[in-house]
Amino acid sequence: PAYFDRIRPIHIAGTKGKGSTSAFVSSILAQYLPSPSQPNPLFRKIGLYTSPHLRFVRERIQINNEPLSEDLFAKYFFETWDRLEESARIRGEPTDKTAKPSYFRFLTLMAFHTYVSEGVDAAIIECGIGGEYDSTNIIISPNVTGITALGIDHVQLLGNTIEEIAWHKAGIMKQCAPSFTVPQLPVAEEVLYRRAEEKSVHLSVVPEHPSLKNIKFGLEAPFQRSNASLAIEIASAHLNALPNAPQISSSTLPPEFIHGLEQVHLPGRCEIRREKGIAWHIDSGHTLESIKLAASWFASHIPTLPHPPALASSSSPKQNKPTRILLFNQQTRDAPALARALHSTLATALGDQQPFTYAVFCTNLTFQKDGYRPDLISINTDRQKVEALEVQKGLRDTWQELDRNTEVEVKGNIEEAVEWVRGVAEEKSGGAEEEVKVLVTGSVHLVGGFLEVLEGGG
Repeated sequence: PAYFDRIRPIHIAGTKGKGSTSAFVSSILAQYLPSPSQPNPLFRKIGLYTSPHLRFVRERIQINNEPLSEDLFAKYFFETWDRLEESARIRGEPTDKTAKPSYFRFLTLMAFHTYVSEGVDAAIIECGIGGEYDSTNIIISPNVTGITALGIDHVQLLGNTIEEIAWHKAGIMKQCAPSFTVPQLPVAEEVLYRRAEEKSVHLSVVPEHPSLKNIKFGLEAPFQRSNASLAIEIASAHLNALPNAPQISSSTLPPEFIHGLEQVHLPGRCEIRREKGIAWHIDSGHTLESIKLAASWFASHIPTLPHPPALASSSSPKQNKPTRILLFNQQTRDAPALARALHSTLATALGDQQPFTYAVFCTNLTFQKDGYRPDLISINTDRQKVEALEVQKGLRDTWQELDRNTEVEVKGNIEEAVEWVRGVAEEKSGGAEEEVKVLVTGSVHLVGGFLEVLEGGG
């Protein structure tokens, strides 16, 4: 593993925001790549390893914020594959699939092999699950580590309490590197500090950076300020550890940092896409905390009525309310609980127990005729439940309990759901300028498939 030190890794763990924070860090460092404004660049190549992917697996292994080309992906895939087989052969073991690690472990090995082979100058490595026992935690000497907001998730692997989860996340801390985190629940923060002390690591809790109020960054949502603040400290520490690099003070943001925050792009996260008559608001939310954040972000884009009723009931007259549509699915987690949290957050934020005029629940199947896009097949779903629309019908029943006035539809695939939304939008606009607001949220598989439909001609 010391072989990987040459890529100067930045290791990031957390429950919420680790993908966004990784993207912020990568975008900031990218400002120091060769360009007309950087005649003396600090980097030539920057790696970014994240998961899961949205549309295609190559997204996970990026260089200079671009997914590997198909040719490079194939090259490093088979080099990794062949080396694993050769290693098994040398040990006198079978070279069949038993010689290969699981999907995520294989991709992690492949990412490290890619970055070493390509000579990247820095690599931002996002943990998969946890930290202590995560596949990415083969890094011995990171330049810096970061831990984003913690919450309850993956309890089968990490434990049922925030303290247990904090213990796992802190596993990425290494004695040689400073570590940063955002404000946490006191019990979680206590565990992080205790683990840092055990590992002789200097841990800093990062408050919101005051300059962010005047910056409109690419991931537009109030809760992203915490992730951006953490990214600023991580990027500063990394740059300050480089030989012959100018010392960066995070208190006064250099222009490169501001540009990096403004230019960051992470598809499917706090993203708005527009087409005729529709504003698609896209943000995956697969935990209770993240679905509440997605709901709050969506609510922030809805104009406040001049005299909103105090939490008007769903049986109140519609009062010419603008049309809003929910497109949602979560196939493998507690989907009804997520739906209730989404409704509760929006109802409170909007002062309206009917936050949506329509709701459509669909499976993660991408297309009506062609089925899943190959990169979007999930092996963790029950095929019979998917075909019977069992989860979607349960979501329909849950939503009708919450709001009997919302018109609810169930669709068998994402393409059908998108076409249904377009039909409703066309009917409601009637050729007028009204823009129907649609919230697309739930699982990453839904969001990835949705983007594939939008960009793939669905």
